[in-house]
Amino acid sequence: MRQFLVVSHDAPTTPEFSLDDLAGGAGRLDVLCRCVTSALFLSHSIREAVRVHLVLGDEFTVRFDGATIRRLNPDERSTAALIRTALEHRKDAIGHVPAESTPGVTIRRMGLAATLEGLAADATVVTLHEDGDPAAAVDPPTDPLFVLSDHRDFTDSESSLLASTADERLRLGPEVLHADHAITVAHNYLDTEGYTAH
Repeated sequence: MRQFLVVSHDAPTTPEFSLDDLAGGAGRLDVLCRCVTSALFLSHSIREAVRVHLVLGDEFTVRFDGATIRRLNPDERSTAALIRTALEHRKDAIGHVPAESTPGVTIRRMGLAATLEGLAADATVVTLHEDGDPAAAVDPPTDPLFVLSDHRDFTDSESSLLASTADERLRLGPEVLHADHAITVAHNYLDTEGYTAH
């Protein structure tokens, strides 16, 4: 299982946002939508053994499960609509019990710390950060949970939490990448382990 956890700092935590202004009025929700599609889509199929967790405002976590996802299309607007529908179900998420809003999409009333704690038991937690070790020098992890930030840097408290939780801190290349591009490169890092021919 490959998992990606994206920490959002500006995205809405209520469904009152326009699908026509994802980069402005919706707090750069466009970044999160691109992360979801980069994580889940292949050329003509879905990566079924992938989950994406979007932590919104350190209050809610929206999860996309590649094995059960339906109605996901490779465009920002339709992905944002799935996130908005999840937020419409936020009152159904009681404690840490998830509420399914559409097939393969759930929302939990959990911030970063609780989400990390729940996922870390069964995953190798890898922070993707420009100050990490070069990925080329590190063997690809088993059952990775890649943690990355949206268009903003991790806050001091987020960095402290990750420093005490993560098993690895990796940099994917010599240049600083957009979050969605980093996800694509992370997939390639794993896909090409031992790759010689197809």
